[in-house]
Amino acid sequence: MEQLGMIGLDLAKNVFQVHGSDELGYAILRRRLRRNQVLEFFSQLPPCVVAMEACSSAHYWGREIGRLGHDVRLISPAYVKPLCEAAEERCR
Repeated sequence: MEQLGMIGLDLAKNVFQVHGSDELGYAILRRRLRRNQVLEFFSQLPPCVVAMEACSSAHYWGREIGRLGHDVRLISPAYVKPLCEAAEERCR
């Protein structure tokens, strides 16, 4: 696998979306994970930056993923939409 620079994690009730990009911001990983698969998935990755929208469950997931050695960053909801649009532009 190419070197992951950042992972974006979209939190939901049951199915989470994972978007990984390399150091230049190009998409190299896209996955759908069920709630019970999230920690197993992140335990198999080398330490990287994991970004997620700050919401009520983000604090729990941030603590759990951070314990696995990742650098977790919570993003204000106001900045999530522009970040997603920028990522989509790079994929085209």
